[in-house]
Amino acid sequence: MSYIVAIDGPAGSGKGTITETISKEFNLINIGSGAAYRCVALETINKGIKVEEKEKIIALLDEINIEFRIEEGKDVIYLNGENVTSRIREKDVAKIVSQVSAIKEVRFKLNDIFRKCAEGKNVIMEGRDIGTYVFPNADVKIYLDATPEERAKRRYKQNQELVIEMSYEEILENIKIRDKIDMEKEIGALKQAEDAIYVDSSNMSIEEVKKEIEKILENKIPRD
Repeated sequence: MSYIVAIDGPAGSGKGTITETISKEFNLINIGSGAAYRCVALETINKGIKVEEKEKIIALLDEINIEFRIEEGKDVIYLNGENVTSRIREKDVAKIVSQVSAIKEVRFKLNDIFRKCAEGKNVIMEGRDIGTYVFPNADVKIYLDATPEERAKRRYKQNQELVIEMSYEEILENIKIRDKIDMEKEIGALKQAEDAIYVDSSNMSIEEVKKEIEKILENKIPRD
């Protein structure tokens, strides 16, 4: 019996880190929306299509085949039968992925691809509208949250480690703006699903959040 775990939440809430960890703990296939958009960008490059040619990019999605697998305990992404896990991280793909992902029709079609990828499999996926729009019938829905101030602190610490110069105040303001935009989106807005379990990670370490999520899942899905 297959099942789906959906984790939603605002930027900086820790959902990406948690999803990656939990996917390995419970042997779940991690469907990464970012990786999928990168696959579309790569196929755009493979076909020699310019980012301005939106209709051609949209048409690609009728033929594209994206697969998420677990191989030797690692998440692996296939594009039309080829392992592109590393290739989609290269500069030429990164250069155009934001433009490709901005195409509304691409988002619609990728949501269909995500649903197809999940058929008959045990999967986990994180985002902002996974439990409300992409997988409204997910077996487990979790809304992982944290105050804007705490999320800004985390991002500030990450930036310091990466030697990125940006003040805490600037990061906090950007997060508040990002939250407003995400919550007011016409399609795929950030909001908690009515049947989602709310987890506030503001005063929790990553390890504490991990244990809380594990506790939720152990009561709802079998661990391999």
